[in-house]
Amino acid sequence: MTPAQKIKWAILIGINEPSLLPTELVTGERVDELYDEAIEQDLDHDTVYEFSSGEVETSIPSESSRHYESKSVAAKMPDGSWVGWTYWYGGGKHGEPEAIEWIEGAYDLDLKEEMKMVLVREFTKKE
Repeated sequence: MTPAQKIKWAILIGINEPSLLPTELVTGERVDELYDEAIEQDLDHDTVYEFSSGEVETSIPSESSRHYESKSVAAKMPDGSWVGWTYWYGGGKHGEPEAIEWIEGAYDLDLKEEMKMVLVREFTKKE
């Protein structure tokens, strides 16, 4: 399954369509069909835009534009993998970053996770 198809799958699950996509029957083609049907039936675009902000910010360099701000974000997909993409925001009063196609630019990620202990010191002036 492509990164874009994984995102579509996650969005469909997010709009309460998991019964249409039992994990054992999921295929990229089926996800594309169901997502296209949801778009035709007025898929809640707010849900898609909310998902576009991602679950976590990554340190991967993002695409850029002179009209909008951007950052690389990622989310864990229903199959346990991680997918990343560029999240577009800003643009001022007349900006429309939600109109930028972001799903097709998604990419698979490898994740290395480790727990670190951090010492934090906070100083205040004595009275």
